[in-house]
Amino acid sequence: MKKILMAVIICLLTTGYVYAAEKGTAKEAQDLVTKAIAYYKANGKDKAFAAINDPKGQFVKKDLYIFVIDFNSVMLAHGANKALIGKNLKELKDSNGKQFINEMTQAAKTKGKGWIDYTWTNPVTKRIEPKSSYFVKEGDMYFGCGIYK
Repeated sequence: MKKILMAVIICLLTTGYVYAAEKGTAKEAQDLVTKAIAYYKANGKDKAFAAINDPKGQFVKKDLYIFVIDFNSVMLAHGANKALIGKNLKELKDSNGKQFINEMTQAAKTKGKGWIDYTWTNPVTKRIEPKSSYFVKEGDMYFGCGIYK
């Protein structure tokens, strides 16, 4: 019985370590946004959005993925959830009632780039966790990537 309990504990600890190792950093999120914008500028909207929408493509790294939103808060591309593409997310709220997409859109328009903090359900842990998304304005839209803290 002790051997089984020890094996379960080791598995749980190892799983936690593997998950922690797979979390993207703030620097990696910023680098991924920079890479996506460069790809967009070099290849155009259609090719860039197709690449961003590919969940196994070059714009998905660890738990990081790129999203693109226009200044009307409409999702144009999303590396993890294609169902969001074409949806107006202006009224979307986090678990604390914060309209984070609206806030991010306004900040992208006025500041050009930055970070927005909010809470969101982590698809791996299934828990609501603090999250922060980095965004950069490009024309009449912005490219973003979020990290769980």
